[in-house]
Parts: sequence; C-alpha cells; structure tokens
Amino acid sequence: MADLVSALKSELGGLFESLIVALMTPPVLYDASQLHKALKGAGTDDDVLIEILASRSDQRIKEIVKVYKKEFGSKLEKDVCGDTSGHYQKLLVILLQGSREEAVDEGKIEKDAKDLFAAGEAKLGTDEEKFISILGNRSAEHLREVFDAYKKLSGSDMEDSIRGETTGNLEDLLLAVGKTLSHIPETLHSSGTGTDDDTLMRIMVSRSEEDMLDIRDAFKKKYGASLYTTIQVALTHC
Repeated sequence: MADLVSALKSELGGLFESLIVALMTPPVLYDASQLHKALKGAGTDDDVLIEILASRSDQRIKEIVKVYKKEFGSKLEKDVCGDTSGHYQKLLVILLQGSREEAVDEGKIEKDAKDLFAAGEAKLGTDEEKFISILGNRSAEHLREVFDAYKKLSGSDMEDSIRGETTGNLEDLLLAVGKTLSHIPETLHSSGTGTDDDTLMRIMVSRSEEDMLDIRDAFKKKYGASLYTTIQVALTHC
C-alpha cells in the first residue's frame, strides 16, 4: 500500500493528489491523521476537533485513540488537553472516552429536559457542567427525545438555548453533539458555498463508507438542493 501511495504521489499533484491519497488511507488512520494535523504546531484547528469527535461512533473513537498512539507516539487525550482548556476541553475529553450511553433511556428523558432548562434558561447564569454531562454522555437518539421534551417544557429549541447560554468553541461543540447528523450537512453547505477544500474533502472522504447516503438525504431536506450539484457548482467556480 505504501509503495502504491508513493507511486501515486509521484504522478499526481495538488488537490487531486490529496484526494486520492486520502481515499487510499484507512478511515480510522485518516481521522487520526487529521486530528494530529489539527493539534500539531502553533494554533489548533478546532473545527476539525469538533467535527470528528462530535460525529464519530464510540467504537470509532476508541479505534482512533489506539491508532493515534501507534502512529504518532502520543496519547490523543494528552495532546487535546495541551491545546484546549475549560469546559470545552472537558467535553472533548468526555467524547474521547467513547462511552456515551446507548439507545434511549425513557426514564431519563423528562428529567434531562428539566435539568437542562434549570441549568440555563431558568436561572441567572449557566451551569455549563450540566450541559456537558447530559450532552456528552447520552446517545444521539436519546438527545433527540430530550430536545423534543425540552421544547414542550420551555417553548424554545434546545439549539437556541445553547446559543444563548454558551459561547465560542464550547457552543460550537455542544451544537455539533446535539445536532449530530444535521451538523455534517450544515458544514458541507458552508464549505461548498465558500469552497473550503480541506473541510469538503475531509467530510466526503471520512463519511463515504459510513453514512453518506443519510447525509445526502439530510442535505437535500434542509437546503432543497442536491449535495452533488452544490459541490459541482462550487468547484466549477473555483
């Protein structure tokens, strides 16, 4: 495989080379490499951390952690903690454990909704710890039920509450965790219309063998346009 990749690199160039090499890279190694790239050197690419850690399954996260250690000789959690801080760091570390609850716990739905309301809209200030605990540990399916219950309780969307109660990277990460599948189409839309080649390539490659059909359908439903056509138009105007 290494010889083939080297041969391709010698014959190709630019974005096409990057795309082909990415497609030839095992998905877990690709994610680990993207995270390492986001963390190394000066500055941190928080968009990459948020996109990958908020959207991958628990099993995929655990595999990424192992491959990261093997390939780069460092613990992913240690590197993340070295580049982040505060509540944002805490939620990233929770996601890195790959231990979110499975399925829906009917007995927790109403309580979680009430706890989130009490931690935000119902008080002066914000209990970020409560937001982190619930969104960081519940399954995506469970959170959808909680958000429906939250809207009935408060009259507001959970997304609006997160925006009103948090800021910066923590806000972006909470929104990504809460929105799960819908977060990817939104990122693709902003990347396509603005032609952010790195983000566009990263998402298309990393999700191509997982849930691209679901992402395509969600994109169509949200924006009323084909993902294929949107990307094609964006690249034509580069």
